Amino acid sequence: MKKKHLNRRQLWRIQKIQDDYAARAERKHDPFDDDSNIDELGPEEKGLVISHFGQQLDIEALEGENAGDIFRCHQRSNLEPLVTGDHVIWRRGEPTGVVIANLKRSSLLQRPNNYGELKPVAANIDRIIIVIAPEPHAHANLIDRYLVAAENSKLSPLLLLNKFDLLKGDKRVELEELLSAYSGIGYETLMVSSKSGKGIKQLQNYLEGLTSIFVGQSGVGKSALINALLPGVDTLEGSLSKSTEKGKHTTTSARLFHFPAGGDLIDSPGIREFGMWHMSPEEVLNGFIEFKEFIGHCKFRDCQHKQEPDCAIKNAVADGKILLQRMQSYQQILHSLNE
Repeated sequence: MKKKHLNRRQLWRIQKIQDDYAARAERKHDPFDDDSNIDELGPEEKGLVISHFGQQLDIEALEGENAGDIFRCHQRSNLEPLVTGDHVIWRRGEPTGVVIANLKRSSLLQRPNNYGELKPVAANIDRIIIVIAPEPHAHANLIDRYLVAAENSKLSPLLLLNKFDLLKGDKRVELEELLSAYSGIGYETLMVSSKSGKGIKQLQNYLEGLTSIFVGQSGVGKSALINALLPGVDTLEGSLSKSTEKGKHTTTSARLFHFPAGGDLIDSPGIREFGMWHMSPEEVLNGFIEFKEFIGHCKFRDCQHKQEPDCAIKNAVADGKILLQRMQSYQQILHSLNE
């Protein structure tokens, strides 16, 4: 019999049903949902999710004599998934504590996973630091996807070029032109080298006092940057695969670090793609900041900014007010919404 071909949405629904079955089965055996254990736990305290490992979390105590210490905890199964940066209410236990509530988030960065499910990446962040490098190749469309996510999450982005010491020849010209294009739109950019230390002090000043997250492909040097910003942390640094020139994953889950002078930094696992199917065409459009002054000025109210006549955005491209590569990136993202 011919095997039925399932599309991505059907595969996602099948996986979701299986995950729901597994979650219900897990709840039946979750000792932290059993009120008979409540007397074995300590008092309610405020905490911060530093990292998570499957069903367990590292919680930093924010109150009392143990403030600043890290405790391994489970979370109550009736809570929504917690992520690094979440502020929570937890109770100490032996050998593990339990998180019983999640406090209100000021912001949330999300992305779809391989099953098409929308998953949170980090919470309560102020700035998103998009890290690129000479290798692996800096894809403008991936940068644009992060920028669209930042705009829709009300996060302030910085485009950070690491490994500046490796730039030479045509590659140097290419990446300097790339940064110049984004700074011309209005985005902040910075060139640093975790190896030589160039720009690290400037980056420290930029990050101080706020909660930021490093995002980008594997191999761009996010872990090396953290080691340069926070000597003594010694996070594992990766290398490029010689066969593919793509980064090897060294960070497997997001982790939060504190700056001595104030502020926090979250390091997230590297990715090669950033799906946006969960966004509407309007959200994607509004994520391109230089398009905004032209929105609503097209001849047709339902203009798709493709082949329609008198499209204000297309006219802006023709007049040099919008870069052609940004328009192409916008159309590519729109096309991917239906894939």
